[in-house]
Amino acid sequence: MDMRVGIGHDSHRLTIGSHLNLGGITIPHDRTTIAHSDGDVLLHAVTDAILGALAQGDIGEHFPDTEPAEAGRSSREMLLAVWKRATDQGWRLVNLDCTVILERPRLGPLKAEIREQLAALLGAKPEQISVKAKTAEGVGPVGREEAVEAHCVVLLRKGTDVCDC
Repeated sequence: MDMRVGIGHDSHRLTIGSHLNLGGITIPHDRTTIAHSDGDVLLHAVTDAILGALAQGDIGEHFPDTEPAEAGRSSREMLLAVWKRATDQGWRLVNLDCTVILERPRLGPLKAEIREQLAALLGAKPEQISVKAKTAEGVGPVGREEAVEAHCVVLLRKGTDVCDC
C-alpha cells in the first residue's frame, strides 16, 4: 500500500476588516487577513500539506504572490486545483488533521461547518477530517490579534477507492 504524509502551515497578518475567510467559510469579524489572495489561512495550509505529500513544492511555487494574475485568487480554487492533481495521480484522502490558532473569534461553534466544508472540497467524509481551534493565550503576534495561523497534516493513500480507514 502506497501512502504519503504531508505537513502544511500558513500564517497571515490581520488588519481591521469585516470578515475572515477560514476553511472555506466567511466569518463576520472585526479583522481580516492581509494577503495577496483571499487569505484563507486554513485552506492554504491544507493545500501545502497536499503538495508536501505529493513532493511537489509549496503553494507559493504554484500560485506566486508576485504574479498579478494571482491577486485576490480564491483559496478554494487553489486547493481544488492541487487536489485534482492529487486525485488524477490516484491519491485518495485517508485523513486530514488541522489546527487553527486564533484569539478571536472563538471557533468552537464553527468547527463542524468548517469540517463539512473541507470534506465537501476534498470529496471526503467529515469523519476523515479533524478541525481543532486554539488560542495563543495572549502570547506573540497571534495572541495580540496581529496574526492567524493554521497547521495541517494529511495522509494520502494510492488507490482507486475512497479510503474508509
